[in-house]
Amino acid sequence: MPDTLVQPVRFGSNSGQPVSRRDGVAKVTGIATFAADNAPAGLLHAVYAPATIARGRVTHLDVAAAEAHPGVVQIITPANRPPLEGDPSAKPTPFSFRIDVLQDDTVRYAGQPVALVLGETLEAATEGARLLAPRYAAETARTALDDETPFAFEPAGFGLPAGAEHGDVAAGHAAATQAIDVTYETAAQYHNAMETHAVVAAWEGDRLTLDMPSQALAMSCGAYAYFFGIPAENVTLRSPYLGGGFGSKAFTTGPQVLAILAARMTGRPVKLSLTRQQMFGPVGHRGATRQRLRLGADDAAALTVIDHESIAATSSFDDFVEPAANASQGLYSAQALRAAHRAVRLDVGTPGPMRAPGEASGSAALECAMDELAQEAGIDPLEFRLRNYAEAEPGTGKPYSSKALRQCYDQAAERFGWAGRPLAPRQMRDEAGLLVGWGMGTALFPAPMFAAEARATLRSDGSALVETSAADMGQGAWTALAQIAADSLGLPLDRVEFRAGHSDLPDAGVAGGSGHTATAGTALHAAGGDVIRQLGEIAAADEASPLHGAGNAGFVARDGRLCVAGDEDRSEAFADILARAGGAALIGNGSGSRAPEDAERWAMNAHGAVFAEVKVDPDLCQMRVTRLVGAFAAGRIINPKLAESQLMGGMIWGTSFALHEEARHDRRTGRIVNADFAGYHIAVNADVQGLEVITVHEDDPHVNALGIKGVGEIGVTGTVGAIANAIWHATGTRVRRFPIRVRDLLEAGSPVG
Repeated sequence: MPDTLVQPVRFGSNSGQPVSRRDGVAKVTGIATFAADNAPAGLLHAVYAPATIARGRVTHLDVAAAEAHPGVVQIITPANRPPLEGDPSAKPTPFSFRIDVLQDDTVRYAGQPVALVLGETLEAATEGARLLAPRYAAETARTALDDETPFAFEPAGFGLPAGAEHGDVAAGHAAATQAIDVTYETAAQYHNAMETHAVVAAWEGDRLTLDMPSQALAMSCGAYAYFFGIPAENVTLRSPYLGGGFGSKAFTTGPQVLAILAARMTGRPVKLSLTRQQMFGPVGHRGATRQRLRLGADDAAALTVIDHESIAATSSFDDFVEPAANASQGLYSAQALRAAHRAVRLDVGTPGPMRAPGEASGSAALECAMDELAQEAGIDPLEFRLRNYAEAEPGTGKPYSSKALRQCYDQAAERFGWAGRPLAPRQMRDEAGLLVGWGMGTALFPAPMFAAEARATLRSDGSALVETSAADMGQGAWTALAQIAADSLGLPLDRVEFRAGHSDLPDAGVAGGSGHTATAGTALHAAGGDVIRQLGEIAAADEASPLHGAGNAGFVARDGRLCVAGDEDRSEAFADILARAGGAALIGNGSGSRAPEDAERWAMNAHGAVFAEVKVDPDLCQMRVTRLVGAFAAGRIINPKLAESQLMGGMIWGTSFALHEEARHDRRTGRIVNADFAGYHIAVNADVQGLEVITVHEDDPHVNALGIKGVGEIGVTGTVGAIANAIWHATGTRVRRFPIRVRDLLEAGSPVG
């Protein structure tokens, strides 16, 4: 029989619809089970004692006092911790860092676990940890970028920056008739998802079950298997709900490994749930940066050079460096480009990927520098960016798989009213006398894909089950991925059951890098296509089917019926086809990844433009962001409601970056002094007064079979610079550090009067 044909990618009635989140009711009614909600019989509670110095060693723990507490069951210290099968300094997966698991008495950063206490209750374990009363031999802590001499960094491994140089940089500097040489600083920022890190670990022989939030289920199973010397298939990880991740929950952490070790030692399930304060230490953060940008332009305001150097903080024992300078490599056309990175080893926990890693910090500095050069040239900031619009990726010369940035500029600028902006600063006030400023920034983020697998089952009644271990950390993956799967099967969404968040399901890859929907969605689409192919073969071979002999014509699945392409009146219900074939379910499998040749040929990015209005009190220097308008082109939008939510969230994050977030260290002890929501400020409702998102239509036939890019991180990248540029426009004062504080304006003597 000739091969049965299935039509190429064809989107049905589910994709493109603003479907409400399928997990929403469970979350708002409290029936969603997060990791820390699990309480198996015999549960022990774990609490770790955090180091209160940043450098030195532990000289004493009052173990006897802690053991005397009636509710304390066991205390684990470097003196009695059994060895792990895997080296904690090794990196068993591409998403691994060296971890602290009580290897010795050395303290490398404040907040590092120095002991683990197990109690019958959380209160008993907490009190036991307090009774340990650690004493230290402290050394001088290094917590600021000036505390160590920066060293040239040789990239090696995941997430590390690669220096790049394109064109003759020296000639670019020499050719410039207008130039700036400016330095921007960004503060250390910490992941603060609503759900802190948590794990419930239980052993049964050499089989391990984990309830924990994870952005990378299969990969995490491999890492834990490595540390405990068991096969990866012996690890079951359940993560149906995540209360936010932002990169932090994609990695193995020391506290989690300690909790698992404690469960093995005691033979009882163990729960460890980090406090808010403990989020500031062993579970990653965005490292501080100091970035020097030297930009030059000729008499026509065409860029002759973008020379971007970044110094970033890393830990004393590992090598993640915020790749900030790379943000200058792919956006503006220039005769010459250079990105260079150096690192400073500090007594802090190892940084890691945090929403828009590299691009967030780097674009904040770049977008401000672009405005500074536009001011130098006497040109409107938007016009300056348009004069340096890149028609191919700068440096590589690759064509873009798609790029609708001009449309983003046009639509956002029109909606914002940018045409009425005066060029000079301090020209606008509102009716209350507040200074008003308008600024803008360009948004850019890559459109990556990882590898994923999925399974689709067409049941005898014509409904379907689709399965993949996808992680939904709040972005709406359960809903958007189900929409893709339903379209691939030609079924209404309510006829598709979606299962995810369990390591026993097909590996959905990593939920990160704004690539999850593209990656897992492509696998689900392929799995659905495999089912329809099989169904078509059955129908085409069945003499009783109206589709008999139609294999060469190809089939289209729609509304639970299989139709002949080009003759859709000739169709049959899925259930009828299966019934005559014996009623057995059909199982299809699919995978998703990007062909290496496509990645080599095309530059693949999402683009956007953000416009900001701020108001500044001329006497008190208080700043408020009163309007944000962002337009974004991110390929095919599967669910406009979810995409808008993600883009808004990114813009709010950008507001937080620009005006609020900063971890501050006590220089004497190295401790973070604002490790809570009272001192570590993030944007709240009152900080978001006007917010509007525009999604710009974009067809991309190259980025993947579905034409999907990501929206989770790009909203951050243009917003930070837009707000900073608006503050300059309101006050005439350029602040070159983030977050911008009232004190910065007061110390500059602006904006008085």
